[in-house]
Amino acid sequence: MLKIFYFVAFLLNLANGLWMLLFPLSWYTDFPAAIPHTGPFNSHFVRDLGVVYLTVSLGFAWCAQHLDRSRPVHLGLTFFFSGHALIHLFEILTGRMPQSHWIIDTPIVFLPASDCSCRSVCQKTPRRD
Repeated sequence: MLKIFYFVAFLLNLANGLWMLLFPLSWYTDFPAAIPHTGPFNSHFVRDLGVVYLTVSLGFAWCAQHLDRSRPVHLGLTFFFSGHALIHLFEILTGRMPQSHWIIDTPIVFLPASDCSCRSVCQKTPRRD
């Protein structure tokens, strides 16, 4: 089951990272997360983050192939996703982003962070599937 989680996360983050790198304006306007609420479009910044998501996808791919040694990489991924979620939480609570982001951000920001965090605590020693 854990291997499936890592593989799906790899695919989703790979697709997101490639979209950001190859079509930054399309990602900014068409990604279903109201990205324009976060500030003006900056293609360089979007592409920089695309590299981050490609790196994250490689981390998930590595974890899928090395379940018995995945914990340190998983913790790094958890740190990224949790930090990302905390930034969104802060911006919603301080009014920098509209309240609608509670709903918008739950499936694509808060749930991934929660899932990675739970797996960090619950899956102390990953098993091979």
